[in-house]
Amino acid sequence: MDLPLNLCQSKSDWKEDGLAAFLIFGLFLSYVPQLLRIIRAGTSVGFSPWFLLLGSTSSAAAMLNIITLQYPVIRCCTQVSLGKCIEQTAGILQVSIQWFLFTMILVLYMLYYPPNLKYIQLDIDTHDARPIHHVRTNLKSSEWRLSVIVSWVVFLHLAIITITTFVLLTDSPPSSDSTVPHPPQITLWATFLGVTSGLLAAVQYAPQLLQTYNLKLVGALSIPMMVIQSPGGIVMAVSIAMRPGTDWTSWVMYAVSAVMQTWLLFVCLGWKIRQRRLGIDDFGRPLGEAEQVSVEGTIPSEEDGVSVVIEDETVEAVTEDTPLLTLKPGGIVHRGGILGWIQNLGK
Repeated sequence: MDLPLNLCQSKSDWKEDGLAAFLIFGLFLSYVPQLLRIIRAGTSVGFSPWFLLLGSTSSAAAMLNIITLQYPVIRCCTQVSLGKCIEQTAGILQVSIQWFLFTMILVLYMLYYPPNLKYIQLDIDTHDARPIHHVRTNLKSSEWRLSVIVSWVVFLHLAIITITTFVLLTDSPPSSDSTVPHPPQITLWATFLGVTSGLLAAVQYAPQLLQTYNLKLVGALSIPMMVIQSPGGIVMAVSIAMRPGTDWTSWVMYAVSAVMQTWLLFVCLGWKIRQRRLGIDDFGRPLGEAEQVSVEGTIPSEEDGVSVVIEDETVEAVTEDTPLLTLKPGGIVHRGGILGWIQNLGK
């Protein structure tokens, strides 16, 4: 089918193109502090897995919404130059970058999840002068299990809506009415994606607000990212609304997210003031205190096949009458590969 000439040969709007380029640069500028903060801190404590689930699925739905609505524009790339193609699909590029960068937060959240919080810990009182021993079992904690489930749900959600989108786009016949850019089923699917994206974005920040409020610490959240993204979300919504073929379902998620993120920003700023007053850092440690590294040893147990880990301590043999022995400090385990290289850059 021939594409409308006025769609593929639309005139360049330098203001619109400049705004798109500015927003793409702003996306990287806003997310990099958050990604580096997790890597440098070596922990993702402070994030709510529900926040990451809702944010990842919301941004994925928004990305496929604009791909669906701008599919005729994408097809124009076969008839125009590369530069013109990039210019016309800048809206898709913006939303795709936003989805990728937010999903990277989920990836780093899983990679840097605190090891001592992955498993259930027990406090054992030896009833003598020695301090209480912190024993880690091999039973996964409820939040770590939830985090693993969240990762799978995000992956399956992305796979399902991606396959559905491209099946509909390739199999649906073109609209018989030249004034209607999409067949009814395409419009219905795009509306579904846009509405679900907006609804997910509306509730996305509720679990993170609750988590941050109860923690009473900023944690691994990046305030510079929120300072940039809170007003940036409104600008991005306006930019997407100006793109050909889009409607309110394409930009509503970014407007809602901007409002909710502003709320989270003010909560974090409030806790930042409180932390300074109490003399603690974003993770609750006294300011100026040297960072402590926990050395862990694995201890096999004969009962029920459950292994335990004694933090900062180990034993040579485990029986009911065997006392726990003190472990001599070992070396610090560093990450290898690309993540280790990036972590070293942040030091």
